Amino acid sequence: MKKILLLSDTHSHIDETILKYVRMADEVWHAGDIGDLSVTDTIKKIKPLRAVYGNIDDGKARLEFPLNNRFMCEGVDVWITHIGGYPGKYNQDIRSEIRSNPPKLFICGHSHILKVQFDKELNLLHMNPGAAGKHGFHQVRTMLQFEIDGDKIQNLNVVEIGTRV
Repeated sequence: MKKILLLSDTHSHIDETILKYVRMADEVWHAGDIGDLSVTDTIKKIKPLRAVYGNIDDGKARLEFPLNNRFMCEGVDVWITHIGGYPGKYNQDIRSEIRSNPPKLFICGHSHILKVQFDKELNLLHMNPGAAGKHGFHQVRTMLQFEIDGDKIQNLNVVEIGTRV
């Protein structure tokens, strides 16, 4: 079993509240718009990290992290990208691939809107953890915690980490 902390859209912000949850996880996954790489460097010193770059990320982030990160975690096929869209309205750049070979768990960021939704058509779970940073229009900073046990995604919790201000 793996305990996962999922965050996105930090926009160069990391604080002790985020790090408290990093320490509780087995792995941290970041769905892009990292901002300054000091964010991911700090996380990597504490826990294993899987990440993708987002639209605000610079060349250094794009050299370190991929646009799409597809991997197996226990028995779950996971796909993380930054601009992924939502069930029925996936980003046109990935639409054909996600339909022809859907993962079990599809993760994206970008919208700053926390959303977890099951895609009945593709039989996959879609997650967007909202935004953990302080830049953007969101009012409450959010992340997701969950566990992967074999082929099960379970014990999903929304973590509210304070207001954007």
